Amino acid sequence: MPDSLEPRLLRAFLAVAEELHFTRAAARLYVAQQALSRDVRRLERELGVELFVRSTRQVALTEDGERLVPFARRVLGAQEELLAAFRGAGARPLLVDLNTPGLGTGWRVLRRARELAPEQELMVRYESGLGGAAGELIAGRLDVSFGRFGGLDAGVRAGLGHQLVRYEPMAVVLPEGHRLAALDEVPLAALAGEAVYAGAGNPRTPEWTDLARRLFEGRGISVAPPAPMAVGEEEFERVMARTGTPVLAVVDFPATPRTVVRPLVDPVPLSAVSLVWRKGLVHTGFDALRRAAVEIGNACGWLRRPVNGWIPAIDVDMLKRRK
Repeated sequence: MPDSLEPRLLRAFLAVAEELHFTRAAARLYVAQQALSRDVRRLERELGVELFVRSTRQVALTEDGERLVPFARRVLGAQEELLAAFRGAGARPLLVDLNTPGLGTGWRVLRRARELAPEQELMVRYESGLGGAAGELIAGRLDVSFGRFGGLDAGVRAGLGHQLVRYEPMAVVLPEGHRLAALDEVPLAALAGEAVYAGAGNPRTPEWTDLARRLFEGRGISVAPPAPMAVGEEEFERVMARTGTPVLAVVDFPATPRTVVRPLVDPVPLSAVSLVWRKGLVHTGFDALRRAAVEIGNACGWLRRPVNGWIPAIDVDMLKRRK
C-alpha cells in the first residue's frame, strides 16, 4: 500500500465510476482513453484491489470500487478547496516557456488553455529551447516548457515529467535562390552534400542539434558548424541572404522575406514535442494546459504518425516506456 496517491489517479477513477464508460470518462477529463485506462490500472495496482469489472459491453464497479467512491470524492473535494483558497488575485502565475513569440505548437496549446481557464494567469517566458529551459524548470524559475524530451540528458529527465503533445513534421528553410527552393517538398536525399544549420553550439538547443545529427546520419548531410544565432526576423533574413545555409525547422516556421519553408519527405522526419514540467507541479493553469494539449491534439491529429514518418530510436523507446 503506498504512502500517498496522486489526485490524478483518483480523478480518473471517479470519472469512470460516475460514467461507467471509459470513452465518456476520457472525454470528460480531456485525456486520451489509453492514458485514462493506464491511470486506473495504476491505481488498482497501488491499492492492491480490482475496482472495475470490465467486459466488451459494460463497465461495473466492484465492491472495493464502491467502497472507494466516497473516499475519492472527499479527497478531491479537499484538494479543490485548497486550490480555491489560493486562486484569484493572490494566485501565483504559471510561467510557461515558449520558443518564439506567436509561433508553433506551444502557442496554440497556450491560447486554448487560456480559454479553458480564463481566471488563471499563464505568463509567457522565452528560453528558445528545452535544453535551456530544463535547468530553469528544475530550479523552479519556470513551470512548464515544450520540446523534445528525448534529447535531454537522463539525469535531467529524472526530475521532469512530460506529456507527448505532437509529432511535428520537420522542414527546411531555404534562401529563395537555393537550388531546392522551387520544390514543393524536399526529399532528404536531395540535401546530400549540404551543411544544414541546426543550432550547433547553442547551449539552449542541444536537443535540436542532436535530433538533426540523428536524422542526417548516413544520408550525406552534415550539421553546419557553430555560428552566432540570428535573433529577430530582420537579422535572420540578413544572415540567410549572406550565407545561403539551409536551416532545419518545423513546418509551422514562418517564411521571412527572400526565404521559403519546404516540408521534408522520404521519410517525413518528426519532432516529438512534449509538454514538460518539473515533477510535483500542482497548478490549475497547468491542468488547463494538459487538457488543451489533448483537445487540440485529438482535433488536429497531432499524435497520428504518418506511415513513412521518422523519429529517433531513443524517442521511440522513451515513448514506449511512457505507456
